[in-house]
Amino acid sequence: MQAKTEQFSADLQAIAQYARLLSHPARVAIIRLLAEKKQCISGDIAEELPLSRSTVSQHLQELKQGGLIKGEICGLNVNYCLNTEKWQEARQYFEHLFNQTTASFDCNC
Repeated sequence: MQAKTEQFSADLQAIAQYARLLSHPARVAIIRLLAEKKQCISGDIAEELPLSRSTVSQHLQELKQGGLIKGEICGLNVNYCLNTEKWQEARQYFEHLFNQTTASFDCNC
């Protein structure tokens, strides 16, 4: 038997997955920080946010598993950066969704 999410198209599933990844302000803050700095060390990220190092680490892992960021071990640290290919893909999905929905805002209710 199919899971209920599998009954939806691949693009709707992708949009939902990217939306879930961006559904926490800490993850959005991490994305912004990586975009500004181009590359960070995980410790630096924890110092920039009002969260514990372990909480930041959990959010980094979530973003990495979802493909929006990359992490590379460098000595004792992990350098994180945006995965530009996946980020561009997410952006295209959202732009398409927003373009589809803004064209139909003629609700008189």
